[in-house]
Amino acid sequence: MDNQKSFIEVQFPVSKVSKESYKERMANLGQTLTGLGKWWGRKPLIMVRAALLGLLMPASNDSKKDMETFLKILIMDDEGLWLRKNRAIPVARVYELVSPEKKQKYFVIERDGKIRYNKGVKQGKKIELQKQAFTKMSYDEKLKYCVRPEHINDTSVLDWEAINSHLGTNASNIQELFRELGKKRFGHVPTVGDCFCGGGNIPFEAARLGLNVYASELNPIAVLLTWASLYILSGSEEEINKLKAFQKKVYDLVDKQITEWGIEHNEKGWRADSYLYCFETKCPECGYKVPLAPSWVIGKGTKTVAILKKDEQSKRFDILIKSGVKDDAIKNAEASGTIKDDSLHCPACAQKTPISVIRGDRKDSVGNMLYGLRKWEADEFVSRPEDVFQERLYCIRYTREIDENGKKKIIRHYVTPSERDLEREKKVVELLKERFKDWQQRGFIPSARIEEGYNTSQVIREQGWSYWHQLFNPRQLLCTGLLIKFVNKYSLSKREKVFGLLGINKCCDWNSRLSRWNAGWEKTEQVYYNQALNTFFNYGTRGLAFLKHNWFIEIKRLLILDNIEKRVKLIDGRKANYKSDIWITDPPYADAINYHELSEFFLAWDKRIIKTVFPNWYTDSKRALAVKGTGYDFNSSMVEIYRNLTNHMPDNGMQIVMFTHQNVKVWAELALILWSANLRVTAAWNIATETDSGGLKAGNYVKGTVLLVLRKQTSEKTVFEDELYPEIEEEVKQQIDNMRKLDDKEDPNFNDADYLLAAYASSLKVLTSYKNIEGINVQHELSKDRGKSSEPSPVEKLIHSAVKIAYDYLIPKGFDSFIWRTFAPFERFFIKGLEMEKQGSTQLSIFQELARGYGVNNYKEMLANTKANKARLKTASEFKMSGMQSDEFKASAVRNALAAIYRARKEEKAETGRNWLRNELEGYWEKREHLVEILGFLSELQHHDHMIHWKEDARYARIIRELVRNDGY
Repeated sequence: MDNQKSFIEVQFPVSKVSKESYKERMANLGQTLTGLGKWWGRKPLIMVRAALLGLLMPASNDSKKDMETFLKILIMDDEGLWLRKNRAIPVARVYELVSPEKKQKYFVIERDGKIRYNKGVKQGKKIELQKQAFTKMSYDEKLKYCVRPEHINDTSVLDWEAINSHLGTNASNIQELFRELGKKRFGHVPTVGDCFCGGGNIPFEAARLGLNVYASELNPIAVLLTWASLYILSGSEEEINKLKAFQKKVYDLVDKQITEWGIEHNEKGWRADSYLYCFETKCPECGYKVPLAPSWVIGKGTKTVAILKKDEQSKRFDILIKSGVKDDAIKNAEASGTIKDDSLHCPACAQKTPISVIRGDRKDSVGNMLYGLRKWEADEFVSRPEDVFQERLYCIRYTREIDENGKKKIIRHYVTPSERDLEREKKVVELLKERFKDWQQRGFIPSARIEEGYNTSQVIREQGWSYWHQLFNPRQLLCTGLLIKFVNKYSLSKREKVFGLLGINKCCDWNSRLSRWNAGWEKTEQVYYNQALNTFFNYGTRGLAFLKHNWFIEIKRLLILDNIEKRVKLIDGRKANYKSDIWITDPPYADAINYHELSEFFLAWDKRIIKTVFPNWYTDSKRALAVKGTGYDFNSSMVEIYRNLTNHMPDNGMQIVMFTHQNVKVWAELALILWSANLRVTAAWNIATETDSGGLKAGNYVKGTVLLVLRKQTSEKTVFEDELYPEIEEEVKQQIDNMRKLDDKEDPNFNDADYLLAAYASSLKVLTSYKNIEGINVQHELSKDRGKSSEPSPVEKLIHSAVKIAYDYLIPKGFDSFIWRTFAPFERFFIKGLEMEKQGSTQLSIFQELARGYGVNNYKEMLANTKANKARLKTASEFKMSGMQSDEFKASAVRNALAAIYRARKEEKAETGRNWLRNELEGYWEKREHLVEILGFLSELQHHDHMIHWKEDARYARIIRELVRNDGY
């Protein structure tokens, strides 16, 4: 068995894996497993694949060849990207990238400026020109024209001769390669374990790569999704076709029943696909019943709005629906919402009343908040007449099919509900009343009470809903109840029952009282568009014809070898009892997401069928056992879990722990947890995995996922705390040197944030390489409440020292090391901050960390923007002359250089800037070399498109630099 270092312990293509991960995330519902159902915080499959390859692939003496082979296997090398290209590059872009000779020979520019190929240019030549242009693109741009790696048949496209030659394998497909690499390392096909399997991405990808898997979770919904990913997607074509036929059968039966009831068709034969409801309440000032909505725009594309018309006789508002209105009517509807700033804005009396007052919320004598809404009873699914909030149907979208030139076309009509429509609503309530008790007893609709918690208490206090079925209106309960009734009746296999449950869960996620109406897309959105149970004052309901998009799950067979071992268990991570060679886990860290609470939304519907299909499973979320919170309970749970995993791992086994924090306290705490679990850190890499950053690795760095690589702790050594500092310094410098040496100069993998992360990891590598450290009481440190302790722990101090070493070692490009060391802390902070801005870093936390590293307390005075994800430093023109009265600033070369630029630009004369430096900077003649480097650095900022605010100041910096360089006595 092999203890040789893994590829991931030496190097990792952070930038490319980040970009591929981002591309996968941007596919949204097009991701391979998201179609099976909702789970929070799924990690990209490409990241899992890269991590597994990194663990199994040995690091050789030829680092460059290792990287080439690694990228080749993942189809992320230049040739692989070309094979993945599935879209043509626009002719104009090809023209921009090819040589001048080819521009002249193969292209023509029309009079209107449009570029096209010359006549007679054959398809083969066009492909050749496309490839030449593609080769010159950046990795980011290439990805725009490529499918994801998982969509390519790697068996046929990979250069197996080159791969096998370098790795000493004899593989002809990806599964064979991973199994062979596993045997080389462990002596057998390895098992990959995950005791926090969530949506199943980690075990699914491991299985797809031909490895044995062990997946477990505390939560039944997570295990259901993981089971589906491994046992449904691996089914034969025949089995998958049977599942699709089963789906259709259930849908057709529900459709037939709803049609017979006549609750979705109007008298014209049109069928409703969407219903819009709002809540209505009485204005305490004037007594009018006011319908509630933040906006009365229904459809921006169809220009449909709701118009409120006061009815003085009933002291209520009629709601009129109009389509095809003018833009000013859209603006008026947007502005006339009756809910703003969490207050009722009454259109009858123009008075404003906080919703909390309307609900009757108040504080008791000791300051505890008491919420005023009545809590609904177990048998209720509509409000009582005396309740604060009444539900009202205010718009229906009907559809009809027409024949247009031999093609079928769907026409949609938004209408104000008629008397007949309201009669159909009453019929829905009556139909549900007739079935309610029976359906609850048979498990067709939920009956469970909502247990209060961080997320679940919101629906209780904001609407009074106390039972899970109350999150659904009568129409939603009736439709979803029919689906589950027919799933239960007609499913013939375990796969069909599970597949039916997945469809029901998707329908619930898109069709509840918590489903907001999106006026831009003109559709009802899902409940879990974020990690909360949000209530709305107006919401949408999908008719069955619209709900079919959620019910029908698009699946295709994905190759998972029949001979691999697949184990899926519903069990606490503390009791996971199967030995795995590799553990890859993404733990629920520090209350980031309350999985246990959020999943109860689905469990309320699934309990009966889950118990039928998996009789040994429990059907509650096990809140009491969930790893949550901060402080001692959380830490002790994590230690117990990871110690258990370590005990169920061979001596040469490996782990990867994924987490998304970059707070030093969290890092310190995690280090102590893993250290206590007898694990040592061998590497750490940060992969950008989130999609809301607005770009690939573009500043929102905390949105990334840290891959912390671990092995078993085998040392028995003890060290004193003060002995660690020189060792950490050496490790930090060595790690940075190695990363720089291995980096791709044309397409860099690492920026400063990556080097700082390496410093974090280096400190942990040194720390966890020892059995004991004198002066650090692990149990005492883990018992501290991270939120309340202001004094940094010894481990935090070690990490801070590593970060400071990294900052001192990472000299900005263009600066002499001697000159850099002469700069004051605030000067280093400013220059280093600008360098990080050049790399795209715009997150405030990065500047905060930078300030801590250099010991700069007043750093915010140097920032032009302090918003979390838009932070940046001031330009010279924005600084003006602030701070020049301080002796510290006045004597510094950086601050005087900024002042010189400001003066020169203000007077539009570069000599003014040079003269300022001559007259005001003490020791000007001795500091000219410093100024030349500073001004040269600032002048380079004009070449970065995202730093346009520096363009003019940078231009003056360049001119002043030359004046200073050539200045004579």
